[in-house]
Amino acid sequence: MDLSGIPILSIVTFLPLVGALFLSVFSEKNSGAIRAASVTVSVVTFVVSLPLFFLYKGTGVEGGGIQFEEHLSWIPDFGISYGMGLDGISMLLFLFTTFLSPLVLLSSYSHVKERVKEFNILYLLMETGMLGVFAATDLFVFYLFWEVTLIPLYFIVGIWGGPRRFYAAIKFFLYTVVGSVLMLVGIIYLIITYGTSDLFQILDMMKVEGGDLTGVEQGWLFAAFGLAFAIKVPLFPFHTWLPDAHVEAPASGSVVLAGVLLKMGTYGLLRFCIPLFPSAVQTFAPTIMVLAAIGIVYGAFLAWAQEDLKKLVAYSSISHLGFVVLGIFAWNVRGIQGGVIQMINHGLSTGALFLLVGMIYDRRHVRMISDFGGLGKVIPWFSAMLIIVTLSSIGLPGLNGFVGEFLIIQGTFEANWCFAVPAALGILLGAIYMLSMVGRTLMGPVVHDENKDLDDLNRREVWCLLPLVVMIFVIGFFPGLFLDKTEASVQKNVLEYSERIHTVQETAESSCLDGISACRMKN
Repeated sequence: MDLSGIPILSIVTFLPLVGALFLSVFSEKNSGAIRAASVTVSVVTFVVSLPLFFLYKGTGVEGGGIQFEEHLSWIPDFGISYGMGLDGISMLLFLFTTFLSPLVLLSSYSHVKERVKEFNILYLLMETGMLGVFAATDLFVFYLFWEVTLIPLYFIVGIWGGPRRFYAAIKFFLYTVVGSVLMLVGIIYLIITYGTSDLFQILDMMKVEGGDLTGVEQGWLFAAFGLAFAIKVPLFPFHTWLPDAHVEAPASGSVVLAGVLLKMGTYGLLRFCIPLFPSAVQTFAPTIMVLAAIGIVYGAFLAWAQEDLKKLVAYSSISHLGFVVLGIFAWNVRGIQGGVIQMINHGLSTGALFLLVGMIYDRRHVRMISDFGGLGKVIPWFSAMLIIVTLSSIGLPGLNGFVGEFLIIQGTFEANWCFAVPAALGILLGAIYMLSMVGRTLMGPVVHDENKDLDDLNRREVWCLLPLVVMIFVIGFFPGLFLDKTEASVQKNVLEYSERIHTVQETAESSCLDGISACRMKN
């Protein structure tokens, strides 16, 4: 199949938006047709996107570079163009978004009972935003898609969330907007400096002698971009909005938040901050790695202390995303590949955990671990799914979580072994609190009478979970299928970063020698 000449990325990105417009003509009373139409749109989007995985060339002349490129002049007076493209890193995240979305919409049947039309329209709009974030190669276009994801999630939490939904939604909005405004200022500065917002044109101009930013400029711009992405991750200590958003969001909102939206932060650090501002990265990387290490251990201890199932999973995300940041800033091939695959792994395992928590909440309307016990005897299919996903989350060899954690630990050890110690401690703590949760929830006698007659998973719930479980095993047993797609892109990024740093160092040394010579001549 040859996709040359076909704007496949735009087609996939805007299909959900077209679906959202199509849903607007439905009557609110026809909720069954609305649900079926939205799931169909998201399934079609996934099917149309799937050839990208097989057609992407991870080796050869094109290997590692941007493929499926689309470029259209948009606002030429400001150097803004509509640019789309994927490399091995963004391709996996782009496809994971299309893979997860039908499952999110299918899972919403059980807890979105009112204003069904609005929920599905908002989600499809958000899907377009998420896909655009991973495909955009123009900074301004990236920012527009970034903002498109903000409003739908705000309403999803604020309308369909729990008792404290307004507080959680406003807190999420304020945190994210502060970061977004800073990033916009940074983008405007780059446009004024280089006359374009095209990421790769800017990178090419930076490589020209005298075209790079000064150390001070890089420092301020890294802070502007980095804060926006650190809030989205969320990196300690910018994490406090996440537990509230996760706990109050409906189950489907928590799934997409953990599965995709948080990865926009780690992706932004990898795609924009490090390539654009390498000198600032050298300065700030140790601090960021310290914060990531703190987040790993701190998040694990917070998760361990929780009695609420959903809070436990929410705090575990802080710990797991700390691993991703640590791998990225180790800045070697193993660390970055581990970070990328762990973004997918976290979406699979944590997304499935939020689905399972939502399913048991639909049956009991409680989430406290003490309200359960002995569920393994009553709902065996639910229990089997929970055990598999838990083992994935703690990195059992043979499952997907092991691949990412192993590569991150290895890459971190190569960069600085000191950071590998808290990472290893985080893995140990994760096993303790997750296995403890499973034991208290599934094992032992059935203490509460309300649990004795619970219904096991129905067909729709199995279809929500089964694709996630299958991918947990596929990545665990065949990680090369995915690592081969990212390796060339990661190597290319590492090489270009090293060349930029080498050029900066040579320039600094040359300036220093010229200064010394001038002083000697003067004397």
